[in-house]
Amino acid sequence: MPLQPAASSAVACPQQAGAAAIATGSGAGARALLIINQKARSGAEQAEAAAAALRAAGLAVQAFDPPEGMSCGDAVTEGLAQGGFDRVVIGGGDGTLNAAIPGLLKAGLPFGILPLGTANDLARSLGIPLDLEGAARVIATAAPRPVDLGEVNGHCYFNVASIGFSAELAAELKSEAKKRFGKLGYAVAALGLVRRARPFTVVLMHDGAVERVRTIQVSVGNGKHYGGGMTVAEDARPDDGLFDVYSLEVRHWWRLLMLLPWLRRGTQGSWRDVRAFRTTALELRTRRPRPVNTDGELTTRTPAVFRLRPAALMVHAPPPDAG
Repeated sequence: MPLQPAASSAVACPQQAGAAAIATGSGAGARALLIINQKARSGAEQAEAAAAALRAAGLAVQAFDPPEGMSCGDAVTEGLAQGGFDRVVIGGGDGTLNAAIPGLLKAGLPFGILPLGTANDLARSLGIPLDLEGAARVIATAAPRPVDLGEVNGHCYFNVASIGFSAELAAELKSEAKKRFGKLGYAVAALGLVRRARPFTVVLMHDGAVERVRTIQVSVGNGKHYGGGMTVAEDARPDDGLFDVYSLEVRHWWRLLMLLPWLRRGTQGSWRDVRAFRTTALELRTRRPRPVNTDGELTTRTPAVFRLRPAALMVHAPPPDAG
């Protein structure tokens, strides 16, 4: 049965109510809970610098160092139990931010991003500076704005979820390689995998249509950037209330290499062997279960049911037209 567009998530209201208490992002008198992923590429060495940058921007900062094994989402909940905070600051990469989603949804407070990861795709999609001082100033001064969430089989994500090539890449790209080589790690792993990429059959169900296609990857984007330099669509935004979907229906691995410049710009939809469309709900079915990559982590398998959660969270970021 074709999916119907999902209604706005009920959790959007608490986040917006929490943000309403902060008419602007002014740091005067504001108190931030700071959680740093010490395992992020720049986390351990920049934890003190991150706190100092936030204080220099005018925020009162209380850091919470989660014990070994505690998820980032649980760390948000545990840290906020101390009370008196009006925003949460997450220091880390896209995987850290993804892991924080359950706690942020529960918190009902706006959040800020200190981009300390490898790719920092969400920060780039939102126009947040990638240096500590610039990001801290945004957290202290920018009014919170809504950001959508994608959801697949109950797992939320900020940037993109996919099956096929990028999911296989996520499985091969070990965390140690990401930490050691940064964005180069993506390129090294991708080059080793691209020649082994083989098309598979997937059924796409959306907007009353059922399409059976041969593809090497289907990506369902909520944000704009992903994978350390790729772009879902050139005009995609993480707050536009839409999924940007594309399917790479290429027959030979060398065609994928030719596509790379377009994938980086987000113009791959202009190719005849790339299917691209926008929707608010989608289902992917494959003959055998395939892993689904959400923000760089394998979290579920097909069949994959997607729904959009519009304005689910509030984030301190420049306004959409600032750039």
